[in-house]
Amino acid sequence: MLEVRRSLDRGYADHGWLKTYHTFSFADYYDPVYEDYGSLSVINEDRIKPGKGFDSHAHRDVEILTYVLAGELEHQDSMGNSSILRPGDVQRMSAGAGITQSESNHSAAHEVHLLQIWIKPSAAGVPPSYELKHFPAGEKRGKLRLIASASGENASVSIHQDARIYGGFFNAAERAEFEVAKGRRAYAHVASGSIAVNETRLNAGDGVKITKPGRIALQSGRDAEVIMFDLHS
Repeated sequence: MLEVRRSLDRGYADHGWLKTYHTFSFADYYDPVYEDYGSLSVINEDRIKPGKGFDSHAHRDVEILTYVLAGELEHQDSMGNSSILRPGDVQRMSAGAGITQSESNHSAAHEVHLLQIWIKPSAAGVPPSYELKHFPAGEKRGKLRLIASASGENASVSIHQDARIYGGFFNAAERAEFEVAKGRRAYAHVASGSIAVNETRLNAGDGVKITKPGRIALQSGRDAEVIMFDLHS
């Protein structure tokens, strides 16, 4: 039921200004077992040096979620959006028929640490759109808080795919259970700290595929921040 992906088994690249880990195949890194997982195609963990960033580049037909763990990330795009993302923010950009964007470290002194997540959309060529919401840490403490969904329910950002994405913080006795329904699959990514998924201990950067229906427990956290993906099979 659980297929563990350890942090050091991920793809890695050091570009000087950017250090990045790839859970799934990306750019020059290819792993046929981790090419994608349902509609989830990218989890990149990026650390960007102060004053550096990605120059303007194009995307099409992908739902891009940006989740900042530490520092500040500046975003600009061809729709005219300009924003500064901080921890607790979730940015959703539906590239759809085509969009260009740039991303850079807003700080002159501190690196920015973030996750960039790509979800394959259910339809191609949708009009590009943008959304940015803040989810306070208190809403994620000891539970899984919905941060992205197809319907935008519970004030989550909305994505063009039958997927639900949650974020949560867990420490000590804090515990949550998650039900993987029939016809669904799940993926848990540990963004920081460590936690047990059922009895399997995961550390920062580790992830786990949950391939069969059933109930799982997130427990025994040690300052853990977890992203949970509920995906259609």
